[in-house]
Amino acid sequence: MTLPFSPARPRRIAFAGTPDDAVPALQALDEGGFEIPVVVTGAPRRRSRRGSDTPSPVAAAAEGLSLPVSYEPADLAGCGADCAVVVAYGQLIGEDLLAVTPMLNLHFSLLPRWRGAAPVERALLAGDDRTGVSLMALEATLDTGPVYWRHEVPVGPADTAAELRQRLAHDGAQRLAESLAGGLGTPQSQSGEPTYARKLTPADRQIDWSQPTALIDRQIRVGGAWTALDGERFIVREANPLADGPDDPPGTLRDDSVATRDGMIRLAVVQPAGRVAIDAQDWLRGARLPSGTRFG
Repeated sequence: MTLPFSPARPRRIAFAGTPDDAVPALQALDEGGFEIPVVVTGAPRRRSRRGSDTPSPVAAAAEGLSLPVSYEPADLAGCGADCAVVVAYGQLIGEDLLAVTPMLNLHFSLLPRWRGAAPVERALLAGDDRTGVSLMALEATLDTGPVYWRHEVPVGPADTAAELRQRLAHDGAQRLAESLAGGLGTPQSQSGEPTYARKLTPADRQIDWSQPTALIDRQIRVGGAWTALDGERFIVREANPLADGPDDPPGTLRDDSVATRDGMIRLAVVQPAGRVAIDAQDWLRGARLPSGTRFG
């Protein structure tokens, strides 16, 4: 059961979020003058056996704003807030909490398109020319709640997932604070055929050079795209698509570019196995690969 949202203009708002994507929303609520009794976030991560715990980006931001931090979801319902705002928290909110406190979720897609964990990556990989941010009432089922508003954002031809996510996070944060201050109105049930944004696997990120140049370019802009070279994983961090090229088999290296089904991908920043990312030209000079080397 999800508790109906009230009041229309809440002033005391609990917050839940974990990564960098959630920080702008927390900052916007603080700057908007809302009282934030608790910030719930993911537990700190230990970098190494001897390393110190590293707080989540949201925890670090909350501490910088002198806001209390908790790692217990139950505190969202136990702090006396009018409602809670959830942004990329990374954990499920139980029905027991939803029955006690009205909760809103800022989701980085135009719902019902791309429900799930990786909406930005899936929109980019699919070649969507626009995406956006939705504010919905949080329900126990995955991203199915009624929507208060959607904010549309164009997807540029060179946008990376990181750039697009940052833009969505900032635009969504501003719209969130404005709508809470001005009144939310009545949410509308989602309409249309839903699509699902499952988390990307290593297989999703593996480059198939026999695919069209445009698809491979989008894979690289999503982040973490990889291929094989001499039996080891080789990550392509940045690249540029080329419409034309020699009639080589897909995966063939010519100078600084790799053949695809219908063009070439010019390597810009690469990361060979066991090494840090490096300018492709510097790597090519050191690697001295013969023209005609095959990736894949």
